[in-house]
Amino acid sequence: MFSREGKRPRLTEAGEAVLRYGEPILAQMDALHRELTDLAELRQGTLRLGLPPMAGSNFFPGVIGEYRRQYPGVEIRLSEAGANRLDEDLRAGLVDVGVLLTPIDAAFYDSFNVIDDRMKVVLPAGHRLAERPALALAELAEEAFVLFRADFTLHGRITAACEAAGFEPNIVAESSQWDFIGQMVGEGLGIALLPATICAQLRPERLRTVALTPPGLPWQLVMAWRREGYLPLAAKAWITLARELFSRSPA
Repeated sequence: MFSREGKRPRLTEAGEAVLRYGEPILAQMDALHRELTDLAELRQGTLRLGLPPMAGSNFFPGVIGEYRRQYPGVEIRLSEAGANRLDEDLRAGLVDVGVLLTPIDAAFYDSFNVIDDRMKVVLPAGHRLAERPALALAELAEEAFVLFRADFTLHGRITAACEAAGFEPNIVAESSQWDFIGQMVGEGLGIALLPATICAQLRPERLRTVALTPPGLPWQLVMAWRREGYLPLAAKAWITLARELFSRSPA
């Protein structure tokens, strides 16, 4: 590696080759060490988060904001889709953590509860059933329905509940947006079923909401992630924060 000419050592050709290739390797090792340290301390990284539009806009802005304040260097890649699609994306590893509608595959997912709510009937203000204290699903057999699109879990849950009550719902319109569904009901296109927490945001001068008689139709959301496989530190930090914040929530 070295040769001595007089009193001063000198690199041999082999030594010059080692120096030429070794310096960039050492620089890359140093950069790798810094990046791993940043990742371990969450000064950088990526969170791939899946949220249904209805849950995302109503329950998660505060959680996302707090996460951003605590981990400003972490990039949040948000996927908005119905729970059916989010289930597929979680299984495929396209998102790290996401919100699903119960029941879920407990053998495949770890999870914790986020929202525990029930569905209510949404009707135009002048509807013949609008002033009833409660309604059975079977009483809605002759109504037109405005539902979420077929790729949303609620679509299948509502149609299955109607079939169990003895009728197939007459679906006249579908949407991915709860507020648009409310507007269509307000225009008299049909009736809808929406969670009670969402119904509280509808325009009372145009719409009425009525509870379903027991057993009703639950709307229970969980934060879920795969039991097996690698879970990034950014996702673990999100799970810890979201669990803490939702444990304080009255919902």
